[in-house]
Amino acid sequence: MRQSRVIQVGGVKIGGGNPVVVQSMTNTDTRDAAATLAQINRLRDAGCELVRAAVPDEAAALALRDICAGSPMPVIADIHFDHRLALAALEAGVQGLRINPGNIGPDRNVDAVASAAAERGAPIRIGVNSGSVEKELLKKFGGPTPEAMVESALRHVALLERRNFYDIKISLKSSSVPDTVKAYRLLSGRCDYPLHIGITEAGTLLRGAVKSAVGLGILLAEGIGDTMRVSLTHDPVREVEVAWEILRSLGLRSRGPEIISCPTCGRTEIDLIGLASAVEERLRGVDEVFTLAVMGCVVNGPGEAREADLGIAGGRGKGVIFRKGQMVRSVTGDTQALLEALMAEVEAFLRERS
Repeated sequence: MRQSRVIQVGGVKIGGGNPVVVQSMTNTDTRDAAATLAQINRLRDAGCELVRAAVPDEAAALALRDICAGSPMPVIADIHFDHRLALAALEAGVQGLRINPGNIGPDRNVDAVASAAAERGAPIRIGVNSGSVEKELLKKFGGPTPEAMVESALRHVALLERRNFYDIKISLKSSSVPDTVKAYRLLSGRCDYPLHIGITEAGTLLRGAVKSAVGLGILLAEGIGDTMRVSLTHDPVREVEVAWEILRSLGLRSRGPEIISCPTCGRTEIDLIGLASAVEERLRGVDEVFTLAVMGCVVNGPGEAREADLGIAGGRGKGVIFRKGQMVRSVTGDTQALLEALMAEVEAFLRERS
């Protein structure tokens, strides 16, 4: 397990053995504070713990005042090239910056941003993507290689360190899983700053979830990664949901129910796909951690259902509900009847736990 130094974004501690933090980014127009806050609240409900917002212009920076005041989690401003936007975002109350100090002009600009961030206790994330590596490094390494990305990041880090600013987090992202994994492995041995991990431009829901699960799963299994974002061309709420499933699958963190369901086969005699999907939707937003089996096979179904906290094994026109290994109810009827009976048992289970 890699041991990094601890930084703090608002009230969220990062690094130093603290739990991996789930992060996402709004895709609303930041200038629309109401829409952005509405999305931030949806992200919070899904389990997001840090949120980043793009700041393309002064109007967006000004809107951050209302966004930060109403946000239920720390807000990080995403800044590119214009140091004045970073200063305005800090003035508005953001609790972190994502900015590359080498891209914001002369030394006096870097001085101003580092000083303002230090004064407000706002960490700076240096984010290097394969598409943003400096031209001289592309020439030196023959392209946006992992080695080029690491050198680029450390160059930016040095600019802040020379100003006695060490409240830093680093990310190295590529759309290539092997390149991203190699880059983080290289960097993890060269500094002790917390690392934000992600696969950039991962793609649509299915492809992006798979690429992120593979890449981030490798890194997290090796103890690399202090914050994470799953990047999807989709509703950012789904990014948060995928991130939590990655963490759960590695035994690192859990949130909400784990739904166990079989892949279906020719023995299935109920609409198991519809049943499992309906259960998943009905339990969206539930924070309580427990296991729930939704099975439709006489071979494995009863056994899996018995092993879960709650479970249903369904057959043609009927189903049996188990709780902690004991059969508690037999249900007859269609898929909807099985769903309602199972959800009634879930609600009773959650009431007793609370």
